[in-house]
Amino acid sequence: MSPLDRKEAQVRQLLDGPHPAVPAGLATAAVAHGRRLLRRRRVLRRFGWALLWAAAVAFTVWAALTQPWAVPPSEVSPPLEGW
Repeated sequence: MSPLDRKEAQVRQLLDGPHPAVPAGLATAAVAHGRRLLRRRRVLRRFGWALLWAAAVAFTVWAALTQPWAVPPSEVSPPLEGW
């Protein structure tokens, strides 16, 4: 008997044998855990969207106040004419 056949026989023996008992509250605990995960994801998603919205508003207010697209005033005086 090859090692693969021996392993296959052991697996078949485990699967054909008596199955272990499932704890009574396992389904209830799994549902509660799933609800917690969904709630956490929902809260994180809402927080992310709120943070993105706040950043967009802050950028808009900053851009409206500082006007970064405007040309800054010249630091050099214009040439004098008529001297």
